Amino acid sequence: MRTVRILSCGLLLLAVTVSPVRADDPCLGDEEEKSAKAAVAALTKAEQAGRPAELFMAYRFILGNDCLDRYDKTALSRAKTGVPKLGRDLAKAAEAKGLLYSADPVRSDGQTSAFRYFETIGDYADANRVMMKALQAKPDDLALFTTAWGVDEGRWVVPDPKTGERQPYVSPQAYRQELQKIASSTADRLMKAEEQDAKGLSGSAVEVATSAMKSLEKLSAAAAWMKFLQAGDKAARERAEQRGDTITARSDSTFTQANAVMYYEFAGSPKAKDKLAQVKKKMDESSRALEKSGEKVKGAFAEQSQAEQKQFDKKKADLEKELGF
Repeated sequence: MRTVRILSCGLLLLAVTVSPVRADDPCLGDEEEKSAKAAVAALTKAEQAGRPAELFMAYRFILGNDCLDRYDKTALSRAKTGVPKLGRDLAKAAEAKGLLYSADPVRSDGQTSAFRYFETIGDYADANRVMMKALQAKPDDLALFTTAWGVDEGRWVVPDPKTGERQPYVSPQAYRQELQKIASSTADRLMKAEEQDAKGLSGSAVEVATSAMKSLEKLSAAAAWMKFLQAGDKAARERAEQRGDTITARSDSTFTQANAVMYYEFAGSPKAKDKLAQVKKKMDESSRALEKSGEKVKGAFAEQSQAEQKQFDKKKADLEKELGF
């Protein structure tokens, strides 16, 4: 009887000490165990298949499972070791194929860009390097440049082993300076091209309209690149104001001043806004004058028409009288 009591107490003590531990650890649930073991099975299958891109995905899946260390520490260790090495190998292979940058996440089909692999494994220096290569291949791609400019967003350095604190990663100043060189060069090229377009502003009214559209297109594009420079887009806006002045100084500005409006609106400076108001005022005055002239012409035609009608009626009456009607 005493033996039974001791055994019962032992089982009760075991239940008291073990159950809370299992209940406090969310990773010891049935679903968590099933998920962890499935991840290990997928990793083993990927390792045996010998397809690097798929294996990299499997490694990352293992690292993303917070419960896996409860069931297979070996698999977790393989993933931690494999991700940086395999990621670097895949990045180099992608770079060799010319797959430098893509906004797509890591894929298992072998089409992931070198940048994305480097970024995923935290090798930000090489990620910046291939990003720069991609930009050099497409120097006019403003969307790609904008992505390169904001590349540090979401990046973090390795946490401090003692405090666990993380600091945001900041790319070297040399990287930023190289980007500014690209922006400056592209903006200069656009401004020079605009000079050629602006030559048409001294031509006919039709040529002015065509040239102004092309010129403004170049100035707008140049301004977008200049925003990444210390001086901003001031040069593009100042030139736009100058182009507006060129048009308003024409002898036929009545027919071309609408183009000056577009230049002044783009310029946006206080002085340009004053000029814009003056041009719009002249346009309103011209419009009213034309409207008034149109009414006079319309009235003259109406008077002529009435006189002709009276003359016709008189001839008709004379003819009817002559014929005895």
